[in-house]
Parts: sequence; structure tokens; C-alpha cells
Amino acid sequence: MEFTARQIAELIGGKVEGREDAAVNSFAKIEEGHEGAISFLSNPKYTHYIYDTKSSIVIVNEDLELEHPVSATLIRVKNAYEAVARLLSIYESMKPRKTGIDPLASISPTAKIGKDVYIGAFACIGDGAVIGDNTQVYPHVVVGDNVSVGRGSIFFPNVTIYQGCKIGNNVTIHSGSVIGADGFGFAPNQEGYDKIPQIGIVVIEDNVEIGANTCVDRSTMGQTVIHKGAKLDNLIQVAHNCEVGESTVMSAQVGLAGSTKIGNWCMVGGQAGFAGHIKVADKTFIGAQCGVISNTKGNGEQLIGSPAMDPKLFFHAQAVLKHLPDMYRQLNALQKQVDELTKKD
Repeated sequence: MEFTARQIAELIGGKVEGREDAAVNSFAKIEEGHEGAISFLSNPKYTHYIYDTKSSIVIVNEDLELEHPVSATLIRVKNAYEAVARLLSIYESMKPRKTGIDPLASISPTAKIGKDVYIGAFACIGDGAVIGDNTQVYPHVVVGDNVSVGRGSIFFPNVTIYQGCKIGNNVTIHSGSVIGADGFGFAPNQEGYDKIPQIGIVVIEDNVEIGANTCVDRSTMGQTVIHKGAKLDNLIQVAHNCEVGESTVMSAQVGLAGSTKIGNWCMVGGQAGFAGHIKVADKTFIGAQCGVISNTKGNGEQLIGSPAMDPKLFFHAQAVLKHLPDMYRQLNALQKQVDELTKKD
């Protein structure tokens, strides 16, 4: 597919600066640009690339000031990053969707399959499962008994959804993720541990995206819930009876212990960890490798470090930390002086 600068500008609400008939048929990073490609520039650190890029079109912020002319045609928009995200979404939506059921798929006769569904080779659809219209189930996906899946969802290869779980509309789950495995419930006894049956389910609401190799455990009783619009990165662990709020985003390797409740519109950095049975308020910002062990205060709070604390306190503590060896030596010297004075008395 080929598009001109004029057409692209109309799609993203931009203004062309240069050749309106400049045409592109691919995307490229600005530093790897080539003829026929469209790139974008939003981070000032990459501004120097715009003078040498070989890309035919570059989407830039409308307030970008150039030090000298560029060869690429520019499309100026209010926010280049948002504009290219919208353009990529449009491009992706234009790709043909797979449909049809592969003869090597295994589908229970009691399952209900909607219209224009794709089910790939060696996918398995269990008894009583419901697959909504326009859903795509790639090869080697397992949809367990009595699972319900809404419209327009996509399950990439090797996704496993255990029995009874409920998946909403337009949910994307990437390869290797497991939805509804048993929560980590064991009761100690004199000989070891007794397993506590996990009889609840997982509910994933509309417009959620879950990255590769992420696990969302079923609840002991009731539901583990990922609310609408949440985005989970790869390699995340969501334990039993947790809730992740609407439009919350989490980077890779985040871990939630059982019954953690994360509010709406939170942002969680990579490798952050949460103790069980705590509540994180809406719009809380959790830094990478943060350790959250208690309830948070309120909307807009920022936390970093482990245990989690206010950033100002954290940086003050870090400033003192590097002086601890000298302080320790000074303290020992003072202690010796005190001991000598005590002996003289």
C-alpha cells in the first residue's frame, strides 16, 4: 500500500511542509530511514537525525524549529508520537484478518463459534466454550471448557485459557500467556502443605492487552479481574484475587501478590513488586523495581525505591548512603575516644 503526504496529513490532522505528492509504502526509524519510508520525530535527542535521514516523509511536532533545510517532506502535528500511533493503528486495521477454521483444529461439538472467526491448526476449543464474532485464535491456543470470549479478540500462538474464565471484547493476549492457572494457595501442616482448591475464575474486560508469557491466576473464590483498557507487558505475574484497574499500564516483570488491588490509570515500572492485600489508589505512579508493601495515600502519588517512598526522601537517603562507610569509620573513632575517656575517669 502506498500513501502520499497529503493523504497521511488528512488522516492524522497534520500540515504538509514540502512535497504533498511524496509517497511512502513503509515505516522506518528516523536514523534508519530510506526512500519510500515514513518516520517520526518526537524526542529532541533525535533531532540531529532529521538533517540526514533518507526517509521520504517525517512526522514532527508543529513547534519544531529547524536550524537548516531538510530533504524530507515534513508533516507537522500537535503531538508526533500520538500521530504516528494513530497512523500505525490505521495501517494495522487495513491488513486482512484471517478467517476460517483449520481442519487440524479441535473444537468441541458443544462449543459455540461466532461469525468470521479464525481458528488455527492444533488450537483446542473446549466443551461449552463461546467464541465471539471476528475473534482470532492462532495455532496451539487452548480455550478451556466453558470459557467465554467476546468479539474481535486475538489470541496468539500457545495462549492457554483455563476453564470458566471470561474474556471481553477486543482483548489481545500474546504468545505463551496463561489465564486462569491455579492461584498459589497452600496450607502448611506437619508433613508439608495441603493444596487449597482454587475454584474462582479470571475476568478480563474489554480492550485489554496482555503481553507474552504473562500469568493471571484464577481466584481462590470469586474473581481475579483485569478491568477494561488495562495494558500488561510481558512476563507479569498477577496472583489470585487481584484487581488491575481501568487503563492501568504495567511494564515487564511486575509481580502482584494475592488480593492486591491496583486503581485506575496507574503507571507501574518494570520489576515493581506489590505485597498482598494492599490497595493502590487511582493515578499512582510506581517506579521501576519499586517495592510497595502498604496502601498508598491518594491520587497522583509518586513512589520509588524499596520499600516504596516519596522520590525526594528516596534521593535524600541515597545521597546519605554513599557516605555511610566514612560515617561508620568516624563513629568507630569517636567510640574509641569515648572508651578512653571513660577509662581515665
